[in-house]
Amino acid sequence: MENMIVIMAGGRSSRMGAEKPILKVNGKPMILRVYEESTKVGETLVAISKNTPKTRELCIKEGIPLIETPGEGYVEDVRYLLKELGSFVSVSADLPFVKACDIAEVKKAFDGKTSLTGVLPLSKVPTDLRPVVYKGYVIVGLNGVGFEGEKFYELSNPLLALNVNTPEELKLANRIAKLIG
Repeated sequence: MENMIVIMAGGRSSRMGAEKPILKVNGKPMILRVYEESTKVGETLVAISKNTPKTRELCIKEGIPLIETPGEGYVEDVRYLLKELGSFVSVSADLPFVKACDIAEVKKAFDGKTSLTGVLPLSKVPTDLRPVVYKGYVIVGLNGVGFEGEKFYELSNPLLALNVNTPEELKLANRIAKLIG
């Protein structure tokens, strides 16, 4: 069975103070940017929760298929989705520059069993970003979620290092979007 793509859009957005998925980058809500790229690769669901009522409204208005998670936290939501869907490819709703080719690459490499954590080598990350670094890599919000073990999967799109968690990162994303079109 082909792995479903799930856009994770049910978080609390506590650092942002607003629902991140509906915030606009270059005039378009991030959730729509990510969804458009994901659907080029395969069947896609948006995972929402009680934390994201405006995201739910937008998805219903746009005819985007949804799955409701408990909204207790990322790990809990991933466990819930594994139980409901089996293994899947996970894309964060706050990755405004994810491309279909990035998602396709992870989907192709994912065997449906061993989780793949999407990473970028530090050398590929623009120095003005302050991403999450673990074991010398930048963790990005694009993963294969499986049932046994985990390994890093190195990606090449440097803009995957920008996930929008703060108002400053949203401003940066808008500046970048204007530059790249």
